[in-house]
Amino acid sequence: MESDAVPQLDSLYQSIQPALPWITAVGVVMAVASMVAIPLLVVRMPADYFVATRADRRHQRGLLAWLTWSLRNTLAILLIIAGIMMLVLPGQGALTIMIGIACSTFPGKYALQRRFASRPKVLAALNWIRRKYGHEPLIAPHS
Repeated sequence: MESDAVPQLDSLYQSIQPALPWITAVGVVMAVASMVAIPLLVVRMPADYFVATRADRRHQRGLLAWLTWSLRNTLAILLIIAGIMMLVLPGQGALTIMIGIACSTFPGKYALQRRFASRPKVLAALNWIRRKYGHEPLIAPHS
């Protein structure tokens, strides 16, 4: 069984070897981008973000609104993919996924964010960033 696995791994390595410089470069760029973007976005969140009730919002249906919606969700998808990659590459994967979710517009987003932020380590990381920049900590979401 082991003898079959070694040629398969060697074959896999040979197939991805030409892409390794690009994969490395993308990982480095994502790590640097996350170190810049995540603190900016976390600091801009109001302290009661996870406990405030959501007011009904009026949806605009103009061309600019559709363009904004498209750009916002494209950014969200890219951040979520980058966050998933950063779970194994250098960078803040879980926080990048959370920011990607925050940028998106899908039903149930707020409940998912609250559930994610209710994890003690995630909330501690978010509050560490806020404390570092002199902002009050986020209020923990109700379980």
